[in-house]
Order: sequence, then structure tokens, then C-alpha cells
Amino acid sequence: MLDHPPDVPELDRRALWTRLAIVGVILAAVAAAFAWAAGWLTPQRVTPATFIDEFQKIDGVHPGFRRNHSKGICFTGFFDGNSAATKYSKAVVFTEQHVPTIGRFALAGGQPYQADAARTVRSMAARLLPAGGEEWRIGVNNVPMFAVSTPQAFYEQIVASAPDPATGKPDPQKMKAFLAAHPESARAIAAIQARSASSGFGDETYNGINAFRLVDASGRSTAVRWSTVPVQAAQPEDPARAAQNDKNYLFDALIADVAQHPLQWRLVATIAKPGDPTSDPSQAWPDDREHVELGMLTVERVESEDTGACRDINFDPLVLPDGIVGSDDPLLSTRSAVYSASFRGRAGESKPPSAVQVPERPGEAKP
Repeated sequence: MLDHPPDVPELDRRALWTRLAIVGVILAAVAAAFAWAAGWLTPQRVTPATFIDEFQKIDGVHPGFRRNHSKGICFTGFFDGNSAATKYSKAVVFTEQHVPTIGRFALAGGQPYQADAARTVRSMAARLLPAGGEEWRIGVNNVPMFAVSTPQAFYEQIVASAPDPATGKPDPQKMKAFLAAHPESARAIAAIQARSASSGFGDETYNGINAFRLVDASGRSTAVRWSTVPVQAAQPEDPARAAQNDKNYLFDALIADVAQHPLQWRLVATIAKPGDPTSDPSQAWPDDREHVELGMLTVERVESEDTGACRDINFDPLVLPDGIVGSDDPLLSTRSAVYSASFRGRAGESKPPSAVQVPERPGEAKP
């Protein structure tokens, strides 16, 4: 008992009780933090699990597949950094030649067997593996910015997009209410819808939706946004191709292109100026910002996800090498957490056949 030990002076007893009280406060704070993180104290708070649930309300449940960007194809190749990058970052990925790269091209949405469409958002993800054990995982999309500015707004947008059980289609009034509450999203969506799509994956420009910071050897950091710009000349989308009876026409064209020759993209960093928003991915930076080429990504081979190395990779945007750090954009940590939840969910599920099959030899008919 600690009430009145006979051999402890009064001042020592007071000090002991003070220390115990402090420990109790710390333990209570830790317990509250865990409860908050689990959603016990705020049942309406957005969590990775609630994001996953809403994705599946829109696109259905498809075990074994990613919960978003479900339809995709693997690629392998390499990345070559250049001397321009070393001015901004000490990352070794920029100093080595032929850094092995595993990646994925995909379409947005949670339906792995959806038909290809020109207006569906296309994505490129890559895992760069320089010597020494570091990694860099990057994900970019063919849109100029993200449609929302915060994790809460992202969740509200998904909820507003969910189909009405009575009609099977989204309720236009819910989306109207969402846009009225988020004018920044209305502006961003208008810009996204006004973009021009290229003819396919191979001639598309892909943009990062979040800001990052490059850190040089002296500790100086520079805010940037990524883009991968094709070396291949961009061609406009051909409406006649989309009208053909080929639900995989975009992927089929990519497979045919890579079978003929490697495809290449320049990794370009847009350099922010003071005052450019780094915490809001729904705001574009001015067109006159400096653009610096950091290296070249070469795609040498594509494979079906059934056999390709990309299937079991979580392209977490916060897996970064020394010399690159995340920005103050709150959607970075949200993407990381939701990707992780999606990865854990499908890790223990059986893997159905991929919707996109790559023939073993060029010109061979696909099943």
C-alpha cells in the first residue's frame, strides 16, 4: 500500500503521488490516442476501412484485386538519373544508371474487367530499386490535379458518387450538394474534364497529384511535383478505336507498342515558387514554373498481372529514398493508409485471372 508508508517522509510521498499522477495522465492520453485512431471515440471519422467500404459500394467487391485502379498490367524496365537532379536531391536513385524498375499501368476504378475508355483516368506506378536497399515508389495519373483538397472531401466525393440502390446510378442531387460545399472541387473537376486524352498509355503524360520535397546534401529542400512526359510523340485519341469491339483496346495497343520497341518517359520536376500551395492537390501551379528533367524511365517489357512482378506490390507514395520527403499535403498519408488497407485486404484472397493477358510472342492471339 502507498497510503502512509511509515518510512517515507511527507515531501517524498507528495513527489511520489505527483509522479504517479503524471504517469496516469500519459497512459490515459496514449489510450485515448489509440482509441481515436481506431475510430472508437469518433465513429463518423474517416478511416482507411471506410474508404475501402465506399469504393466497394461503387464498384462492387472483387476479391484478389486492388480496391481502386483494379484493371492493370505489369511492366519492367529501368531508370537513369542525370546530373541535373543532383542539384536538388542527394537521393542515390539519381546518381545511378539503369536502376531496376517494376511498374504498372492501370485504369482508375474498382472494376477489374471494365471496358477501356478514353476518358477513364490512366495511371502509371513504378518501384525503383537502386543499390543499397533503398526504394522509391511513385504513382502518377493523366490528370492535371486531384479533384479534392482534403481527405474528408475525398471521402465525401466518393459517398456522393455511390449509386442509388433504387436506380443503380449516382444521385445527381448528392453530387450537386457536394460541389456546392466544395467549390475548389468544382473548379478542379472542370479542369480534369476539359483535358485532352492521348491515343493510349504509351504516348500519355502522367502527373503527380501531390507535392514532395527534394533534399540536397546540405539539407536544402525544394518543393516539386512530378510528371512523366513521353518521348513518343503524343497522338490524339481516335474515336473509331474506342468503337471497336475490343474492351482491352488501350492495353492491347500498349502491348503491341512495347513488343516493337521500348517506350520511354522523361521524369520532370515542376519547381515550386514561394507561395505555391503544397498542401492542396486540387490547385494547379502556374504554367510558368521551372521544369527540370531528372532522368529517363524506360519500359522494356509488359506482363499480365497473373505472372508479372507488380501484382503484389503496394505502390505506397510515402516509400521514399533518402533525399526525397513528403510534403504537408494531408492526402499523402491518406493515400498511403488506404493503399495499405487495400493491400492487406487482397493479400489473403485468391487471385483470379487478370482481365489483360499478354501473349508470349508478338502477334500471338490472346485468349
